[in-house]
Amino acid sequence: MSSDGRVPLLVRAELPRKPPVTKETAREIALLEREIVDAEVKALRASVSLLRPLYARRTALITAKLTETDFWPRVFSHAPEEVDKFILPSDADIIGSCLRNLTVERFSVNEKGDEGEPRNLRFTFEFKTDPEVNEWFDTGADGNANASADGIVKIVKEFYWRKSIGRSERNGRRRVWEGLVSEPVRIQWRSKEVDPTKGLLDAACNLAEAERKVGEGKKVTVEQRLELSEYETVVTEVAKVEAEAHLHADSSDDENHDHDHDHDHDHDDERPSGISFFAWFGYRGRDISAEESEAAVKEDEVYWAKVAGGEEVGEEKEKEEAGKEGEEEDEDDYDDDDDEDGLMNAEIFPDGDELAVALSEDLWENALKYYVQSFEEKDDFGSDNEFDMDWMNGDDDEEDEKKSDDENENEGNRPHKKVKTS
Repeated sequence: MSSDGRVPLLVRAELPRKPPVTKETAREIALLEREIVDAEVKALRASVSLLRPLYARRTALITAKLTETDFWPRVFSHAPEEVDKFILPSDADIIGSCLRNLTVERFSVNEKGDEGEPRNLRFTFEFKTDPEVNEWFDTGADGNANASADGIVKIVKEFYWRKSIGRSERNGRRRVWEGLVSEPVRIQWRSKEVDPTKGLLDAACNLAEAERKVGEGKKVTVEQRLELSEYETVVTEVAKVEAEAHLHADSSDDENHDHDHDHDHDHDDERPSGISFFAWFGYRGRDISAEESEAAVKEDEVYWAKVAGGEEVGEEKEKEEAGKEGEEEDEDDYDDDDDEDGLMNAEIFPDGDELAVALSEDLWENALKYYVQSFEEKDDFGSDNEFDMDWMNGDDDEEDEKKSDDENENEGNRPHKKVKTS
């Protein structure tokens, strides 16, 4: 639903110029696209109140009857590619051993489902800390805000939808960005040796804390951020981890050609960074406050009201004044200010927003489907659990049984179809 954050709608609507698109047609396309996006957001908001009680019932079912069958580890073992590609083998070990529960909330939407930003997300991960399975999470660390009294480590990561409007330094054109932003969340590990992020998450958290200290309750400037030693540390550590990942990928190329590539989590070559899934908790995105976003939304509403009224705005007026009506726009013109807040080089998980969307819109919503699928083929759990699939076949199985009664007369009753994991 979010725009690509690069080329304004009016400009994109005029590209390419084969076949040519008139200014009026481009205006109609841009307005219609905006209305569609607005309608999708309203539909998402309305769906929250309908789905909340159903997800609550699902959570109750999982807690009461499915936790001991490794529900969430099984879901992650059959996660969609958009999620699975971010999970390294070391991450899979932690998830498979310790993940007890996951909750995703669109927490800003009210109970009626008619107010609030539905794109804001809250993820709550619960990890078991039993000594026999937990080799990673430090529950005894002083100040560990994630540890709970019941032996569970809860890690909460929130994402907020934000919008900003500025001007390109290259050509002065209007630039609109919208997407998800967040704050780093620290995880207490038992030691540096078991930290799957190799210190990246701590470095990102240290930078955020240093910014809050320097800003004294206000947003820090880009200059203040770049002067922080914590900023240089994050940039250096990100470069180091990425270099190690590339080196490992290059050295294992020949070996990979001689082995089976079908393992669920062999995605190092597809991920240039090779950074741990748990570094996702350090994702930040753009440095845009709620107040700045609210002002940008209002400014954008005024802008589109003028467009709808037929008034020439922004790029249209500038092009005519400069006599550039016949020139084609280059999307690269909108890339020059992407790191305007200095956070791009210090981002430890650049695809954090992409993963958040995949987790919320696919894995979370389709968790029961992925759980059932985990019983349909061999998995990594090594268990003898069985899942009775008959109930999913409905009347078709009953009809098949009736048709085959004669054939099975000497063989006894037809057995239930079960899929066994081993």
